[in-house]
Amino acid sequence: MSQPAARSWTRRITAQLLAVGLAVAGLAALDRQEPPTPLSAEPAAVSTSQTGVTPPPMGWASWNSFFSSIDHTVIKQQANALVSSGMADAGYKYVNLDDGWWQGDRDANGNIVVDETLWPGGMKAIADYIHSKGLKAGIYTDAGKQGCGYYYPTTRPAAPNTGMEGHYQQDLETFQRWGFDYVKIDWCGGRVEGLDQETTYKQIAAANEAATAVTGRRLVLSFCEWGTGLPWNWATGHGDLWRTSHDVLLYKETPGLTKMYRNFDEALQPAAQHTGYYNDPDMLMVGLSGMTAQRNRLHMSLWSIAGAPLLAGNNVATMTTETRDILTNPEVLAVNQDRRGLQGVKVAEDTRNLQVYGKVLSGTGKRAVMLFNRTGSAANITVRWADLGLTSASATVRNAWTRTAAGSFATGYTTSVPANDAVLLTVSGTEASGSTFEDTTTATTPTFGNVTATTAGTKLVDITYANGGSTTRKATIQVGGQYKYVVAFPPTGSATTYRTVSVLAHLAKGANTARFAAVSGSTAPDIDALRVQGIPGTDGTALVGAASGRCVDIDKNTYVNATQAQLWDCSGGRNETFTHTSRGELVVYGNKCLDADNNGTTNGTKVIIWDCTNGTNQKWTANANGTLTNNASGLCLDASDAATANGTKLILWTCNGQNNQKWTLI
Repeated sequence: MSQPAARSWTRRITAQLLAVGLAVAGLAALDRQEPPTPLSAEPAAVSTSQTGVTPPPMGWASWNSFFSSIDHTVIKQQANALVSSGMADAGYKYVNLDDGWWQGDRDANGNIVVDETLWPGGMKAIADYIHSKGLKAGIYTDAGKQGCGYYYPTTRPAAPNTGMEGHYQQDLETFQRWGFDYVKIDWCGGRVEGLDQETTYKQIAAANEAATAVTGRRLVLSFCEWGTGLPWNWATGHGDLWRTSHDVLLYKETPGLTKMYRNFDEALQPAAQHTGYYNDPDMLMVGLSGMTAQRNRLHMSLWSIAGAPLLAGNNVATMTTETRDILTNPEVLAVNQDRRGLQGVKVAEDTRNLQVYGKVLSGTGKRAVMLFNRTGSAANITVRWADLGLTSASATVRNAWTRTAAGSFATGYTTSVPANDAVLLTVSGTEASGSTFEDTTTATTPTFGNVTATTAGTKLVDITYANGGSTTRKATIQVGGQYKYVVAFPPTGSATTYRTVSVLAHLAKGANTARFAAVSGSTAPDIDALRVQGIPGTDGTALVGAASGRCVDIDKNTYVNATQAQLWDCSGGRNETFTHTSRGELVVYGNKCLDADNNGTTNGTKVIIWDCTNGTNQKWTANANGTLTNNASGLCLDASDAATANGTKLILWTCNGQNNQKWTLI
């Protein structure tokens, strides 16, 4: 749906005339008492010129191979190898010192003092060396008073006082003056002290900005609280990347599929990842002992479709040619580094654990696709173009790993995928139609009050804007009652040049409200229009209670197993959108099933989320009378105590025909 392009005509023409000092032609027209000719037209609904955003960081981090045993020799060796191996040319630019670089000493003024036998010339010298190789330097700290090396010493003794609490701005200024470009902020001290994740990391972000105002050098912020504080709800625009799960590999642990799969699943928070802000499933295990070539490729496929940071953890100086080639495959890296900056989402799972993921890429009709076989046997998996937001017209397919064309295919593509493996593709097809919504007010950060969707699900939203400044501007976007997300708007060249940035937003079926607002301390961009396009493979339904008018909801977008479902105001969020599969499951987030706790079959059994297992306690029947019965027990999905308020917990109960057991699937 398109609305008239009437917004801010007078304001824009005035700005244009002022910008050119009233062009001669305009002055002549005024002298003749004729209206001046506009110098450029109002954008026609939406721009089609996409702005490239900062891609996810690529580099190397010390922990997975060296743990706390790092010094200037190790870091120089790895920096040299990044360059000589070709990894730097492939995009691996950061050399990140993890835990162990500092043993916690401070001088009388609280300044960090380092052991110069480990770091001759101090930390500035190692940062300068990294920069001399054309690379960027990263460093490590903890949000609490004590760092992880105090609580979990590995190859060096427990080191007290290695956290930055009480020294946030001071330490960040120090890192900046040393020349570092990036800092990872861990959470061991913060966890033990019981600090609040959101409050603490926002304080650190503010301290980073304050330090930058002093030094002129900003640090990329990597928040590492392991997803415990649900950072996908609040970290965008405060951190540049944030961990979404616990470590993918512990000290002395052999790499395994279980944690790799877990970290991939938990990183899929698509509304939070956009415009240079990234969900982080942890460092790479590619090339570590115990990882085969096949598993290395699978790992890279998972992290690439997720648009995750790529921080290699292997010993670059001793890696095999095979490992190097896997880490530097240009077509795989292009999927990861795509300048639209979006995350892949699950778009199909016709058979349990045979999954299809699609990622919207830069350009028109471009997608990356991952066919993911989680089972123990080879199987055919099909991707349908319509599930990706493309038309069913023929599309060309290319295999990213083999770097070969597969051909042109109508409606979709099927191929065999080995057990516990993935096939990574790029697809060029025809973009499906979308709806456009034009702002007709004079606000630079408007509210779009009637963004309609024919289905509930994840949508591609292209935001048309102008930013005539020289630096990135910020604004928040909020859909309905969902969380606000900070969106970055890079410069467009002038106040009358319009381009787009993209986000993935979760919309309810019907009318939605999308609100933009200025961010404190940042000049707002001039937001003009939205283009909204479905990704049909993500479509689902809201379960709306007949008695309450509220939706079945998973609190605060948490993915933690055993979280009890509740009632909450309907917002269209991903935590309220369920797919009723052909297997009878009600799936949320793409991988969590609505579950009768502990296979319970008695009144009062909690209804929770859990990893989908194909169990009967995770299968539901939608009945003609509006009830949802659990197939294991025959009991009804019930709002406990017939309550209707936000936060009412959901249970199983003997079906009694009351409205607190009736649900409309919208």
